[in-house]
Amino acid sequence: MASQLDTVKLKCDAGVMNVPPPQNLRETLILAGIDLLHEGGLAGLTLRRAAARAGVSHAAPAHHFNGLPGLMTAIAARAFQSFADRMEQERVKAAPEPFSRLLAICHGYLAFAADHAALFQVMFNYPTLDRSDLTLLAQSERAYRILRDACQPFADDSAADAALETAVWSLVHGYALLGFGDPIKRSRSFVVAPGFETLLPRLIVQHANPLAPPANLR
Repeated sequence: MASQLDTVKLKCDAGVMNVPPPQNLRETLILAGIDLLHEGGLAGLTLRRAAARAGVSHAAPAHHFNGLPGLMTAIAARAFQSFADRMEQERVKAAPEPFSRLLAICHGYLAFAADHAALFQVMFNYPTLDRSDLTLLAQSERAYRILRDACQPFADDSAADAALETAVWSLVHGYALLGFGDPIKRSRSFVVAPGFETLLPRLIVQHANPLAPPANLR
């Protein structure tokens, strides 16, 4: 498992293809698909192109995936795995205070979205993913659980707080979709977006007390 994660990390961080042994054709096709997504976005990935990149016949993917949606589902599961890893890595580097950890997780979320725009689009917006796929479910739930656990210290009753979780998720995901996680794109002709570290404290304070003024919780 560790070697597979290292391969995917190289794929995501450098766009370099590390082809596994020929007997693991399914893995080869997943990595080929990730490679093509990095190069050309959603329009750049077809089953034929994935097969060609993997060095196999165009019919070979049918032995492992139910069409392009099947390959996309496997890619999405792998992307969620790397996405969760990125958030956890940022959390480990953060100070132990609850707000610092939550902010770090959100920074990991935004960094992944900025660095891997095509994968991020597949994960959340590809219309024909098999959302009942067990691997995809496990990895996407793991990613959400990281965010949920970081929100828990700010919940009213120290338990899961759906309203707070949804508010934080909506904020960080919207910020990512607008491209503001990328400093270069943060300044638009019509608006200069504040840093995420400015927005998150306001949300947390308003959740705790809607009448309280914004504060820096770090």
